[in-house]
Amino acid sequence: MTKKLFTLLSLLVVASMIVACAGAATTEAPKPAASKPYIPVISKGFQHQFWQAVKKGSEQAAADLGVDITFEGPESEAMVDKQVEMFQTALDKKPAAICLAAVDSKAFQPLLEKAKAANIPVVGFDSGVDSDIPVTTAATDNIAAAAVIADKMSELIGGSGEVAIIAHDQTSRTGIDRVKGFTDQMKAKYPNITIVDTQYGGGDQLKSTDLAKAIIQAHPNLKGFFGANEGSIIGVLNAVKELKMEGKIVVIGYDSGQQQMDAIRSGAESGAVTQNPIGIGYKCVEAALKASKGESLPKTIDTGFYWYDKTNIDDPKIQAVLYK
Repeated sequence: MTKKLFTLLSLLVVASMIVACAGAATTEAPKPAASKPYIPVISKGFQHQFWQAVKKGSEQAAADLGVDITFEGPESEAMVDKQVEMFQTALDKKPAAICLAAVDSKAFQPLLEKAKAANIPVVGFDSGVDSDIPVTTAATDNIAAAAVIADKMSELIGGSGEVAIIAHDQTSRTGIDRVKGFTDQMKAKYPNITIVDTQYGGGDQLKSTDLAKAIIQAHPNLKGFFGANEGSIIGVLNAVKELKMEGKIVVIGYDSGQQQMDAIRSGAESGAVTQNPIGIGYKCVEAALKASKGESLPKTIDTGFYWYDKTNIDDPKIQAVLYK
């Protein structure tokens, strides 16, 4: 091979290497798969099966819609500071949106302002907050549901007599609205019925039992008792049983759970209103995803409620919204 030919071939090799390197430099690397939107779901607690049913609904929505969620809540529905801390931690992670069932309807205003400033939509569920910042709230119409309970109570005690209430709290929207719905309906429609006492047990079964026993002992003519959430009604049922008053006091509850369903089947409890907890969990995640995309939403999403007693507890429509 001549020296000139060798030099020419060498130049061609170098040129081809430069072209190859230039091509490699301009080729775009494959883009990583986009991560799923992250939506933390902050509930009022974990201690009742109601919240486990809400969790199930939110997890189903996450699977159906391609969303990553976390579901958490304080150990007790009285732990406002703990829930506020959870919300702040969620904000720090810069999620696509946040779902919140507030223990205290007024305590979250500063954090809601921070979420708004960061363009992080907040969706309320079960318990709303006293603010216009949440884009929507997926919940039962608790005032309407409690009014139905007042109607049923009047019917079952004959339109007159003394009744009492054990509720979970005076700070959450559910606690406020259920007492209001029951009380307002009684005042408006049933003047011969007197609400002799309303106490708050924090949703704790043991505390609610003690409160209910004290009310029954203080009011020997008591004809009816309304327990405004799962923990409250179990406390009422325990008190009535311990004081051997089953069949003597009309007991009406809210939500479901195995103990309450057993009491309805046995006749110890006359009936209850059930929400749609799985639907609440599903709708809040669905709404949060829509909000993160800038879609418009109604101010409230009514997830419905149903009256059930031993005559319809096994109806498939009712069974679909009960939980054990």
